[in-house]
Amino acid sequence: MELKPGDKAPNFKLATDGGGETSLSGLKGQPFVLYFYPKDDTAGCTKEAIGFSENYRKFHGLGLSVIGVSKDSVASHDRFKAKYDLKLTLGSDPETAAAQAYGVWGEKSMYGRKYMGMERATFLIDAKGVIREIWRKVKVPGHVEAVLAAAKSL
Repeated sequence: MELKPGDKAPNFKLATDGGGETSLSGLKGQPFVLYFYPKDDTAGCTKEAIGFSENYRKFHGLGLSVIGVSKDSVASHDRFKAKYDLKLTLGSDPETAAAQAYGVWGEKSMYGRKYMGMERATFLIDAKGVIREIWRKVKVPGHVEAVLAAAKSL
């Protein structure tokens, strides 16, 4: 069953960069952006992470945390974050439990080869844990600005 705006956000618990942890229950009472991306330090994923980082103060000023999630390890996230001086939190989902709960883990195809992978998708979640907006099959240009505009309505 595909998630839609108005649905309760599925629970998640992820190890994060810097040896931390984040979870839906730990974020209770504050709105946040949860975005899923395929892989650390690849072109589109880097542009997206830098875009969210460059707008970190704007999101923070609205009371929102920004959490990026991929299958990469915490060590990979630490390197990625340091390399590009990223300001957001990066969650590691090696078993793809969170990605599956949010419906963003599935079959992909590149050059005729099929494989399982992470869909680029973003969820705007309010302080009560309700999904307010969903962006699927995200194209990076203009995406961060669209999320920021929607966040202003929370």
